[in-house]
Amino acid sequence: MSYKTDRRRRQIRAKGRNMRLMRPSGTPSVSVMAYAPPPQAVALETGAAVAPFVAQITNDELATTTYGVPRTNDILMDGDRRYALKDAQPVYDGSTICGWTLISSGGETNDISGSLV
Repeated sequence: MSYKTDRRRRQIRAKGRNMRLMRPSGTPSVSVMAYAPPPQAVALETGAAVAPFVAQITNDELATTTYGVPRTNDILMDGDRRYALKDAQPVYDGSTICGWTLISSGGETNDISGSLV
């Protein structure tokens, strides 16, 4: 493991939170530790609803399962928010994939009551 991979793992583990990555059908799914940087000021000014949701994950969880690589239209669950992947860019450490940058849209909640808390 090189310095780049180790640094990425430490950052995601220190600042990240648990999310769930799954295929559109719901299976298979894998729990991942993901870091989602806060939105940029320009995204807040123009409306965060139109800004993409970007999350960074390590490849560790994916490599230990049969999930495979993230694909377009996969679902990323962040708590009760549901995001549809629009793109998944691999992050390389030399010739080895050490992580993924997941770019998604959506952000609908699974709360069907419609009430605001």
